[in-house]
Amino acid sequence: MAFPADRPRRLRRTPALRRLVAETRLHPADFILPVFVREGLTEPASISSMTGVVQHTEESLLKAAGEAADLGLGGIMLFGIPAQRDAQGTAGLDPDGILNRSIRSVKATVGDALPVMSDLCLDEFTDHGHCGVLDSHGEVDNDQTLELYAQMGVVQAEAGADVVAPSGMMDGQVAVIRDALDAAGHHNVPILAYSAKYASAFYGPFREAVDSQLQGDRRQYQMDAGNRTEALKEVQLDLAEGADMVMVKPASAYLDILSDVAEISDVPVSAYQVSGEYAMIESAAANGWVDRKAVVLETLTAIRRAGATNVLTYYAAEAARWLQEDR
Repeated sequence: MAFPADRPRRLRRTPALRRLVAETRLHPADFILPVFVREGLTEPASISSMTGVVQHTEESLLKAAGEAADLGLGGIMLFGIPAQRDAQGTAGLDPDGILNRSIRSVKATVGDALPVMSDLCLDEFTDHGHCGVLDSHGEVDNDQTLELYAQMGVVQAEAGADVVAPSGMMDGQVAVIRDALDAAGHHNVPILAYSAKYASAFYGPFREAVDSQLQGDRRQYQMDAGNRTEALKEVQLDLAEGADMVMVKPASAYLDILSDVAEISDVPVSAYQVSGEYAMIESAAANGWVDRKAVVLETLTAIRRAGATNVLTYYAAEAARWLQEDR
């Protein structure tokens, strides 16, 4: 029998050899931890559809942020849940609202050890759950919403956000926020743009996490799952408007999109391993169908391999601890 001269298995023989030739590696700095802080809570509240994830009190949030800094995570992304909502989402514009005061307190806790990122969107703050204000026909008014996003960006920057992250998929949002930040003297605050955000069924558990008041759906402004070329157009527009980082969301079901975006982007590319991805892993692991740790690390590796510079994931802290233990 003639055997091949080229034997790729030679480099897979031992763990040390496999480590030596690994093309994609994970590091705690690759991970951004999304966290929820809810106004009025006296103790953290469990989220039934996201086992192990909680709505934080303002106090427990600081503990989570401190741990994230100690673990060397890449960042922490804050989502605020107000006690009162209205049609304009005014709680999101309030310098003393739950999100902005949480930005200040987290920044005071971690300093420059951990980038503090803030979700720049109205959906958590509106009583209709949409990412912008509604017109007389009940549809999201793109340009009126942009005016509020500009205000939100400045308020969040003044609260101390290291990065603002517009997630509403409004046309022109990056340019408007960049202009507002620069006019207010916040030239050094980067924008992480949710550039290719799809209208996905994987967001279900997130709706519980933020107590969403959504009526209808967001298909008028989030992308259709069947569209690939459009994602590149959205990213190119955001890059032209001054985005410092771009994002693909969700991650695992859109690895082709992530790869395409990484090919054309000259700025870092983020991917969001969203709530539904998390919930599926947790459910399968709870039933004994998969090895939880192995599947988590494999999915994170796949997202990085597809081109993500960093990954927003609810596993950020846990994955970082695993990586430290496995060294």
